[in-house]
Amino acid sequence: MLGKAKILAVAGASPGQSLRPGAGTDSEQDQAHTLSATSDAGTTQHSENSIAAVLEARALLSREALSRARLVQQESGERIDSVVTRLGLMSEQSLCEQLSDASGMPMAPADRLRGQVALEQPIEAEFLRDIRAVPIAIDDARVCVAVVDPYDPFVESAFHFLFKRRVDRMIARASDIEAAIERLCQDGTDRAAIEDTVETGDIDRMRDLTSDAPAIRAVNRLIAEAVDANASDIHLEPTDDSLVVRFRIDGMLRLVTRLPQAMRASVVARIKVMAGLDIAERRIPQDGRLRLAVRGHEIDLRVATAPSIHGESAVLRILDRSNLKLEFAALGLDNRLVEQFREAIHRPYGIVLVTGPTGSGKTTTLYAALAELNQVERKLLTVEDPIEYRLPGIVQTQVQPGIGFSFATALRSFLRQDPDAIMVGEIRDTETAQIAVQAALTGHMILSTLHTNTAAGAITRLIDMDVEPFLLSSVLAGVLAQRLVRRLCLQCRVPFVPDEALLATLGLDTAAALAGHFHRAAGCTACHGTGYSGRIAVFDFLPVDDAIARLILKRADARQIEECASAAGHRSLLQEGFAKAAQGLTTIEEVLRVASGE
Repeated sequence: MLGKAKILAVAGASPGQSLRPGAGTDSEQDQAHTLSATSDAGTTQHSENSIAAVLEARALLSREALSRARLVQQESGERIDSVVTRLGLMSEQSLCEQLSDASGMPMAPADRLRGQVALEQPIEAEFLRDIRAVPIAIDDARVCVAVVDPYDPFVESAFHFLFKRRVDRMIARASDIEAAIERLCQDGTDRAAIEDTVETGDIDRMRDLTSDAPAIRAVNRLIAEAVDANASDIHLEPTDDSLVVRFRIDGMLRLVTRLPQAMRASVVARIKVMAGLDIAERRIPQDGRLRLAVRGHEIDLRVATAPSIHGESAVLRILDRSNLKLEFAALGLDNRLVEQFREAIHRPYGIVLVTGPTGSGKTTTLYAALAELNQVERKLLTVEDPIEYRLPGIVQTQVQPGIGFSFATALRSFLRQDPDAIMVGEIRDTETAQIAVQAALTGHMILSTLHTNTAAGAITRLIDMDVEPFLLSSVLAGVLAQRLVRRLCLQCRVPFVPDEALLATLGLDTAAALAGHFHRAAGCTACHGTGYSGRIAVFDFLPVDDAIARLILKRADARQIEECASAAGHRSLLQEGFAKAAQGLTTIEEVLRVASGE
């Protein structure tokens, strides 16, 4: 860490010079050293003790957790607040809010942190990182500074010395300040060299550059921000002048930031190195995965890269095992559907399918079914592409198309492993479908997914795959269709009563609907103005009874099957969604967005 005297000494740099140690005049350096001598010795310790005191006084951490943090702090030399967030004992946002409340110092608005500040003289990023502060606004009378630690008086003294103005401090998360420093200074790497490296193909040089600090910090920061925001995916998309970063949150993409054009190659290359991909190959798509400790718990990331006209794009799918709840009720299945689905998967043999578009939670539902079946007296096998979550007590296998190990090959070999139930990640082709049916006929329970829009559509899809109707009618136990809808934010949702014309258009019973608790999305700071926070699944389970089996034998189309099921009291996916809206869990508009084609 640079000495604080050096940081203060930079104030004498001439216009056009970077502020750096030794840039001031002798008298100014004497002033800096004098000021530092009176404050440097005790400032850090005082600040550390103050943050620890807040943590202890407010019972934000248990005594054991605080002792653990202090021990790690002593061993690593990090600051106590950095240790607390790195170990996952508290989130950056929670710590920031608590310190703001305890100190009375306001929190910096997000738009101020993302803005650009015109400085009279450039400041090197190493100084700002050393004091963990960054200017976010400046005028003739004052400079507003975002800080991590409200109890560090040195920051105010340093910025007053640098800018000769009144200093107003605001609290911000450490990751936000780091991002602001990156935008303000854009330091640290010969970025032109990175672009030249891409053109010349000097892979060793590229590997060196991707291990440099800016690329590492940028990637780590984006992953941490995505985890904090409960994002499911990180999208990195190169354009002609930048690298666009978007997060998929609650199923919707949001623009997060634009990294400089010169960072396009190094950031994507850094991700490829982390995922064990070939950084020399940029002409074809690649897939990989990695595991990181973020905020104190393990995060799995699936990485997919693809070439584009402006360079390689990358998508990182975030798989947070700590948030995985393999319970039917937690997924959103009501008691009636839970009973029907349980009855289907607990049969001694048969096929149970889960259908829906990509990203609708099909695999998570199958994992919940496996967790239900996972008992010591049962042998459970899975074949997946890829394995998303590792489940104890279950033998999981990943397909390897490059060596001919496909779903069909794995399923055929699994029959010799004496399984009770087999989960097939997806039925993609005729061969897999036919082997699955044969496996069910020989006394196995097969759980799998299929890409169709409706539960009834799965039946006609399997018949199109040349599965004989008389075989399908005897082994198919049921089909579960599902979608994910955004959950209403409980802090800002607004109740409303739908008019009768709307209810008639939607085909809803007026009396029953008006007895519900419909709400609209409003938007607040807690949900970032969207009106929604989190997602919930909407399900439509179609059990194959005798009536449906007779229609399968006749090769009936999906509409005929749906009409037969509806006559027996079956509710469609759209009707199930409206039921969720009537409970105040989501909105009519959101249900129509995801299920209007059903």
